[in-house]
Amino acid sequence: MRFIAPARAQLDPAVLARPPLSLWSEHAQWLQSPQFPAIDELNAGWDAGWRFVEQTPQLLADGLHYESRIHARGEIATRAENWHDFFNALVWRRFPAIKQALNARQVAEIARMGDKQRSRAQCALTHFDEGGVIVVLRDAALLALWDAHDWHGLFWRSRQAWLDGRIGAQVFGHALLEMALAPGKLITGKALAVFDPAGGGDAAAAVAAAIAAGAALNDPQELRALPISGVAGWHAATADETFYRDGECFRPLRSGRVYPPPLRIG
Repeated sequence: MRFIAPARAQLDPAVLARPPLSLWSEHAQWLQSPQFPAIDELNAGWDAGWRFVEQTPQLLADGLHYESRIHARGEIATRAENWHDFFNALVWRRFPAIKQALNARQVAEIARMGDKQRSRAQCALTHFDEGGVIVVLRDAALLALWDAHDWHGLFWRSRQAWLDGRIGAQVFGHALLEMALAPGKLITGKALAVFDPAGGGDAAAAVAAAIAAGAALNDPQELRALPISGVAGWHAATADETFYRDGECFRPLRSGRVYPPPLRIG
């Protein structure tokens, strides 16, 4: 069933005070406003070679694919007063290098496949664009728990690791940010893992480089399931240990499922 975000007037302010939305505090004025920012506001102070343009029938009359328009003209079609496209704009502003890498790969796949069929790589690129999470780990033992879908171990027994920086999640997918508008919703993302044992590396740059080089996101099976609602403090139920045993988002590892090794920094 397609997710329908709440109207701004019906938004529960509590969702803005809790991750992942609270982690976008640089745009708090737009998130907390009773109105969506105008397209010109989204472009203000952002000089990255692209610009948001309102998606209108006149714009779409050019016949270009959404991704091709970005690549050829630097124009990101954006629906007015739309949560999904609003969050897409925020992600473009924070992670332009990853967005550019995704776009370049999509355009290359469109040229190869045509606009009627989609490759496995296109599916992987789209899944990450919509529902992606970047997870940075300094402790390999946590990766083993994740590999096994030991959610109780990863989120509860290793709770301190999420608080002291041994592991952390950055939501990239704009569809996940949109879902976070619904209080109490259990959310699972599609993650890329980055192993940074020394800490302090640029995970976003590593992800962008891997995507651009074709070293990541060639198949949807590369993406790791991560119930982000399990991260300490990201859902009201994370204070209760039973949540990690009974929550429907914490699903066991499917038989035969094996995740690829993480990207590495250093």
